Amino acid sequence: MKVALTGATGFIGSHVLADLKEHGHEVTALVRDDANADTVAARGATPVVVDLHDRPAVVSVLRDADGAIHTASPGDETSADLDSAVVDAVIDAFAGTGKPYIQISGLWVYGANPSISDESPFNAPALVAWKEPIERRALEAKDIRTVVIVSAVAYGDGGGGIPGVLLGSPRDEAGNLIMVGTGRQRWSTVHVADLAAVFRRALEDDSARGYYVIGNGQHTTVAELTEAAALAAGAAGAVPGSDDEARARLGDYFAEVLLLDQATAATRAQAELGWSPSRPSLVEEFRSGGYRQGPV
Repeated sequence: MKVALTGATGFIGSHVLADLKEHGHEVTALVRDDANADTVAARGATPVVVDLHDRPAVVSVLRDADGAIHTASPGDETSADLDSAVVDAVIDAFAGTGKPYIQISGLWVYGANPSISDESPFNAPALVAWKEPIERRALEAKDIRTVVIVSAVAYGDGGGGIPGVLLGSPRDEAGNLIMVGTGRQRWSTVHVADLAAVFRRALEDDSARGYYVIGNGQHTTVAELTEAAALAAGAAGAVPGSDDEARARLGDYFAEVLLLDQATAATRAQAELGWSPSRPSLVEEFRSGGYRQGPV
């Protein structure tokens, strides 16, 4: 297929690009400047430098594609505007065609929930409350096969924002990393290469529609993750923090999502897309993988 991809230089999007290329798809990467164009070209994609807020330009690129995948995000207060702009362009380009459109989302939209499924009600904290209304517009668009991939915390290959938060945790006087909150909350996680495969499988499967919640089924506590991160960072160990310390360090909105207790299993993706996670866990990656930093 000819696939239009946003975010191809990002942590998740770069892995989606690699997976698509590995399975024979032709990728056009929508990038913001010439430097990113050179990067994706070296990875086998055809770059198009375009402002994702420029609807006519984006529509023109999309109309030449058999499907589209959107993973780009500035990760700041402009994220909602960007997602909305991309969805508007997709609706203009794909409405009535039946072409597939796959968009990334995140597990935080379900709020605190120890058993999240693809049918769970949304209970989004303020940081991500804007996501579901935009996703609904895409899902309700006429004759577009829309899929929303709701990802757990992505990690792997030494990257990812949330693993970086743990590795960069402040230390107490004894050199221990301070956990986000008490550490009793659980985070669902997924290796970025396993996650990338879901996007490709959803693109290829004509029956795939709607929400797919993706996690590797391991619901590790923040205490366990921070203890493993301490090994990677060369810290003495890890000690509990507090909700107040987390809010002071990270800000109220970001702390709120990291203090959520969440667990999920990707039952629909496994049953319908034949997907199953195969990469090492985040704890294993911290202990022996690409996150090892050695003594500090």
